[in-house]
Amino acid sequence: MRKLFSLSLLTLASASMFAGGYRVSIQGQKQLAMGHTGVAVVNSAEVAFFNPAGMSFLDKKFNLSVGGSALFAKTRYQNSQFNQTAATDNLGTPFNLYATYKIADWVSAGLAVYTPYGSAVAWDQDWAGAYLVNNIDLASIFIQPTVSFKIEDKLSIGGGPIFVQGSVNFNRNLTTNPLFQENGSGTDVTIDAKGISAMGYNIGMMFKVSEQITLGMDYRSEIIMEARGGDATFSDVPVFAETSPTLQPNTTFDADLPLPAELTAGISYKPSDKWLFAFDFNHTKWSVYESLDVKFANNPNESINPRKYKDASSYRFGAQYKATEKITVRGGYYFDESPVRDGYFAPETPRNDSTGYTGGLTYQLNSKFGIDLSFLYLHFDEIDNSYDHATDPTTGAAAASFGGTYKSTVFAPGIGVTYGF
Repeated sequence: MRKLFSLSLLTLASASMFAGGYRVSIQGQKQLAMGHTGVAVVNSAEVAFFNPAGMSFLDKKFNLSVGGSALFAKTRYQNSQFNQTAATDNLGTPFNLYATYKIADWVSAGLAVYTPYGSAVAWDQDWAGAYLVNNIDLASIFIQPTVSFKIEDKLSIGGGPIFVQGSVNFNRNLTTNPLFQENGSGTDVTIDAKGISAMGYNIGMMFKVSEQITLGMDYRSEIIMEARGGDATFSDVPVFAETSPTLQPNTTFDADLPLPAELTAGISYKPSDKWLFAFDFNHTKWSVYESLDVKFANNPNESINPRKYKDASSYRFGAQYKATEKITVRGGYYFDESPVRDGYFAPETPRNDSTGYTGGLTYQLNSKFGIDLSFLYLHFDEIDNSYDHATDPTTGAAAASFGGTYKSTVFAPGIGVTYGF
C-alpha cells in the first residue's frame, strides 16, 4: 500500500517537466525553436527564465513574451511473451508568461510564470500494468520574480526566488491478486493532493566576450515539495477486506518530495546581423532520488522506497537566421539522457534517452509586436525494460516484475506573442 503512494508522488516530483510521463522542455517559443537553448542568448523576455542575468542586455525598456503549446504524447507498450499490449495518448497545454523592465541602465527586474507540469496520462483501467498506474493528472505553476544587475558593460548577474504550487491526482489498482475485486473491477486507490507548495532560487551570470561571442551560466536550486494531508480513497474493496485498517475508504498522507538542482552553461556566437548559433549543456542532479519517504495517518510506520536515480545531462544546439526585416527562422536539436536505471522503469514515467528536433519562426508585425511559432518533435529510444521493485501490499511480499517494450513520441506545436518598447 505504501509503495503505491510513493510511486504516484514521485511522478509529481520529477522536475523540469514530466508531461505525459516525459521530461519535455517547453519554456518559450523562440528558445524552444532553437533547441531550447537560451542561457547565453538575449532574444526576448524569455531570458527571464533561461538566464535572468541576460535581462540587463535587452535593448528595450519593457519586454513581454506570452505563449503556449499543445503537447501530444503517445506511448505504446507491448509484452510479446504474455501477448500484452497497451497504449496511451495524452494532451498537455503548458504555457508561459515573461516580462522584464529596465529600471535603469544597470538594473532590470522581471517576472517568469510557467507550467512545467500540466498534463494527464491515462492507460486503460485494469490493464496489465494497472497495479503500478491506471491514470495520473498533474498540474503546477512556477512563479519566479527576478532582478538583474549589470556589473560592467560586458558582465551581468541575476537571480531571484522560485515559488511553486502544484497538485496531483493518481489512480492505480491495489494488487494483481484476483481476490481483490468487486463488481468485476480490481480494488483501486485514488490519491489527491492539492496546494503542494515549495520555494527555491535561481541565479545566473552572463559575459559578453565580444560583439560576436556570449557566455552564460544558470543554476536552479533543489526544491523540496511538501505534500501535507493528501486524500486517499479506496474503491471496489471486497467485503472480506473492508475491515482492514489500511483499506478504509478515506485516509491521508504526508510526504516531502525533492526536485533536483540543475546547472546550465552555454555559449552563443553571432557571426553577422543575420545569423546566431547557440549551444547549452545542462546537468541535473537526479541522484537526489535515493528514496521517497511517505507517512500515512492510518499507519504508524514510515514508508521508505529506494529509487536510485542517476544524474543526467542534456546537450542542446540551436540556430537563428534573420531572413527579412519581418521574418526570422529558427531550428534546433537536443539529446536528453534518462535518469532511470535498469529495473526501475515504470509506466507512469516511461522515459528513456530522447532526441528532440525543433523549429519555428517569428513574424514581426511592427517595431513593437511579433508573433512566434514553434514546434517540437521528441523521439524516445525504443526500450525493453522493467520495474522490479513493486511490493504487493496485501501480503508484503515482492510483486512480480512488470516489463516490456516501450515506444514513445511527443509532438508539440506552439504559438506566442512578443511585445516591447
